[in-house]
Amino acid sequence: MWLVLAFLSAALLGFYDSFKKKSLDGNAVIPVLFLNTLFSSLIFLPLIIASSATDWLDGSVFYVPSCGWEVHKYVLLKSLIVLLSWIFGYFGMKHLPLTIVGPINATRPVMVLVGAFVVFGERLNAYQWIGVALAVASFFMLSRSGRKEGIDFKHDRWIYFVVLAALLGAVSGLYDKFLMAPAGHGGVGLDRMVVQSWYNIYQCFMMGIVLLVLWLPKAKNTTPFRWDWCIVLISIFLSAADFVYFYALSLPGAMISIVSMVRRGSVIVSFLFGAMLLHEKNLKSKVVDLALVLLGMLFLYFGSN
Repeated sequence: MWLVLAFLSAALLGFYDSFKKKSLDGNAVIPVLFLNTLFSSLIFLPLIIASSATDWLDGSVFYVPSCGWEVHKYVLLKSLIVLLSWIFGYFGMKHLPLTIVGPINATRPVMVLVGAFVVFGERLNAYQWIGVALAVASFFMLSRSGRKEGIDFKHDRWIYFVVLAALLGAVSGLYDKFLMAPAGHGGVGLDRMVVQSWYNIYQCFMMGIVLLVLWLPKAKNTTPFRWDWCIVLISIFLSAADFVYFYALSLPGAMISIVSMVRRGSVIVSFLFGAMLLHEKNLKSKVVDLALVLLGMLFLYFGSN
């Protein structure tokens, strides 16, 4: 069940990346990111209030338990890690083709895999190793294809931004496993709805400070902000993708290395978006690479059943 949810989260994440790229096209990054955190908070705030003030959500998957500082301190750190990853990722995505950003982000599971070995002692079977090898090979091939577009990976700062975002995203993925895992299995056993709902709200306050202190004083001299309805869709699809993701991690037997790898299959959705709607270049050489991604996902699926 957790693997099926991981695939669903990957599809939703692909649409999230696509709408994010559309929203950032010629737009100011910081206001877009702030609105993303704001709308995501507005999705979960009613659930927090209803869970605290009524019994409407008791026993449902949307119930948000009340917690003290001993829990919120972990969520606050989660918010900071994710927000830093988003800031670097948003700026990188604005200045790079979506068919370049996606493959770089797709290397994130490899980082998570190494971390899962070291921190949680997870082990993969033969089918899963084949899937990982195919996925890693396809990710490097996709990244190499991007060189045909004149992007110097060694000297382009936006490439470094995206790579740093991927590294922070990998740290976040490992931290999620730590938060979700029971105390007897090396984690702290936090409720998934507490983590998802409150980390969005904390991020909103953090981005509000960034907006007021760093962007507004210089707004007239930087890229202007323009409203785009895709900004709302960013929050909707991200919230749905994360909801499914956290639910998957909360299920018995869920492996963060596999869940993270499958979620990077979102590159397929974003690739199609970049090809059909954004008309990005060098697509023929990348189709074979995407086929390897799909094949790798299939081996991961068979190896986990």
